[in-house]
Amino acid sequence: MLANIPSQYFIIGSTVMAFLMGLFVMFVRIRSQKKPVNAKKILIPPIAMSSGGLMFIFEEFHVSPIQILEAVAVGVVFSTVLIATSKFEVRNTEIFMKRSKAFFFILAGLLILRVIMKVYLSDSFDVFELAGMFWILAFSMLWPWRLAMLFRYKKIEKTLITA
Repeated sequence: MLANIPSQYFIIGSTVMAFLMGLFVMFVRIRSQKKPVNAKKILIPPIAMSSGGLMFIFEEFHVSPIQILEAVAVGVVFSTVLIATSKFEVRNTEIFMKRSKAFFFILAGLLILRVIMKVYLSDSFDVFELAGMFWILAFSMLWPWRLAMLFRYKKIEKTLITA
């Protein structure tokens, strides 16, 4: 059934979805800065995203080991930007994400870069294979970022407990 749909429709649809999801993440991030952070809030997004790995059950989404390595490498590089710009602050004995003026531009820049890469690579890869690679990229970007946030959070939390 999916084989009868031209691949450019998948590229356009997934690009639109990427932008909508990016806007959603930015909106959620702005709202979340008004509430204290906890370990659960830090870890839920990558755990929830892990269910997307079920796509690899289907043969169309299978990617080669070298493509996995490439996607992971790009994801880890992208995560370093997010790690560098994610900071915490203590307000009245509670831990909050610190507002970063650069965060919106960095997230938008990463999103635009991903879309450009997807459009460029869509001529070289099957659309489903590309979807798998970009899921791996996003997952490889999210986990290091969230783990770094968790370690920073725990370090600050420990100083609050001992104080």
